[in-house]
Amino acid sequence: MRPPRGRLKLYLGFAAGVGKTHRMLEESRSLKARGTDVVLALIETHGRAPLEPLRDGLEVVPRRRTEYRGVVVEEMDLEAVIQRRPAVAVVDEIAHTNVPGSRHRRRYQDVLALLDAGVDVIGALNVQHLESLNDVVQRVTGVTVRETVPDSFLRRADEIVNLDLTPRDLLDRLESGQIYPPDRVAWARAHVFREANLATLRELALREVAESLDRDERRRRQESPAAGGGPGGVSSRVMVCLSSLPTRASALLRRGSRLAGRLNTDWFVVHVETPREAPHLIDAEAQRHLLANAETARELGAEVVQIRAGDPVPALLDFARSHGVGQIIVGRSRAPWWRRLARRPVALRLVAEAAGFDVTVASLEDER
Repeated sequence: MRPPRGRLKLYLGFAAGVGKTHRMLEESRSLKARGTDVVLALIETHGRAPLEPLRDGLEVVPRRRTEYRGVVVEEMDLEAVIQRRPAVAVVDEIAHTNVPGSRHRRRYQDVLALLDAGVDVIGALNVQHLESLNDVVQRVTGVTVRETVPDSFLRRADEIVNLDLTPRDLLDRLESGQIYPPDRVAWARAHVFREANLATLRELALREVAESLDRDERRRRQESPAAGGGPGGVSSRVMVCLSSLPTRASALLRRGSRLAGRLNTDWFVVHVETPREAPHLIDAEAQRHLLANAETARELGAEVVQIRAGDPVPALLDFARSHGVGQIIVGRSRAPWWRRLARRPVALRLVAEAAGFDVTVASLEDER
């Protein structure tokens, strides 16, 4: 019989050094003192002296060593943790990308496998690694975050704990050598650890936790007999309209993911294939982008749907009505003005014809 799904507790921070690893180790020691079978599946102290004593007496699952391009890389040994079957596994730096050849490409997928195996997980994550915030973080901080976690992963957490600290206090920790070794402090101050950047990231983390609490409250109301509703409610789902020329689709998809997360509802990404966009007619590069964006949508937690129709607008609205969609998101047309006059863009037609729906026409000018 399949074991009951494990529970996920996440410590969310806005930067390195706010205390995520410290709190996980303290909680691990507390759990062990109460007789809970807890192991450190993957913990990263980065040589920080105050963290080392906290590991003493805790069981550590040896890491899996893999040689890649002449370098030995150490990763969490997922199979060993599952075979060990602890009650609780502690996993640090969940946004990490595993070495090629691993069972999963990303560490958050390893965490999902542990949960499916019935293991409770305590993990840590920084808010800038959320996929839907990627554009916002890049725009306001100038830092491109390469490793991201889909928002759907965060929504699967049973508990989210925000570790808050003022930017000034965090900078004091940085200067005193509590976060990075001395040779990395100047680099950190010039990049993420600028006070304005930290203030923005802190605001995003606080907002994310507030939205998580709101989602929990919505879920409780929907599941209560008095509410009489199942998850998502009636006409509350989100639909993102995906063009066959999706040059800025990633930002559009992140917008849909954020909205669905705030509403605690399901969402769809719908592409309408018209006769002139049949697979044997569409440009090969556009087809590759379309497939890649569909995969991104699935990673963000959407259900991807492709419809064949001569006219995309009635097809999109029919789908929305039949699937309880209340919110429609579509990208603004980039066609030149004279072409828009000759043929009304899908976005304008949706606004005119989508009676009973909330339609958002996203400009997405901020995406590079």
